Amino acid sequence: MNEMKLESMGLYRNIDRVDADLASLGVGPDDPVRVDQLTSFDQFHYEGTAAVDDAAVALQLGPTSRVLDIGSGLGGPARYLADRTGCAVTALELQTELHNAGRRLTSRAGLTDQVEHLEGDILNGPPAGPGFDGIVSMLCFLHIPDRTTLFTSCAAALYPGGRIFIDDYVELSALDPASVTALAEIVHCPYLPDASAYASHLTDAGFVDVDVVDKSSDWSAFVNARYDAFRDGRENLVRRYGEPTVAGLDTFYGTVAELFDGAGLGGARITARRP
Repeated sequence: MNEMKLESMGLYRNIDRVDADLASLGVGPDDPVRVDQLTSFDQFHYEGTAAVDDAAVALQLGPTSRVLDIGSGLGGPARYLADRTGCAVTALELQTELHNAGRRLTSRAGLTDQVEHLEGDILNGPPAGPGFDGIVSMLCFLHIPDRTTLFTSCAAALYPGGRIFIDDYVELSALDPASVTALAEIVHCPYLPDASAYASHLTDAGFVDVDVVDKSSDWSAFVNARYDAFRDGRENLVRRYGEPTVAGLDTFYGTVAELFDGAGLGGARITARRP
């Protein structure tokens, strides 16, 4: 993945905005923070903690489980899983700013014994050390066109019998050239397989019990509601973040909503098992 290119995406710029969000709750930049105070700000994927709850059930997580979160962002899902299930999570993030911010938030939440933050690229292979019982990845793999290396590394990271839970984009129908360009340049999604091709990538890497659930309608509703709420609160957000940050988010949220509105973009929840 191209780290610098990803860092230009509106959602990933000006990550210090989380401090402004916490300040709006009366939480200072060095104050301890609870996981439930962060969940409105640190979940970059769709459907928030409800999606992470689904992951915990699908992966059958408990206090003895070891989980790898690939593309962990600010560490929101990792902290939430650790807090709710007692599991141990390795949060793997490529982008330095996100990695550093996530690590600080985990420390402030008192979860450093359960959540380990690593800066790195899954395409370079799984983290060193013991394997994992489960992998979770929320809207990260859309940035990674090399699915052969990606899923080979994922399989190598898991213990036999381990499961993977993925929320990701899929193609519903051929996108027009303008949508392809917007998807690549604004969302940084350079490759969009359909559901059948996605399942084949996993089976080619040795996974079994591959299940693909269509989330297109749910996610379309989510991204449109998100953009509506963003526009309704834009004036307050400008005061909180500043105009440049809000403008970048506006472009990103608006583009994603348009892409889900009949442009051929869909979403899927994919689960599979390493035999």
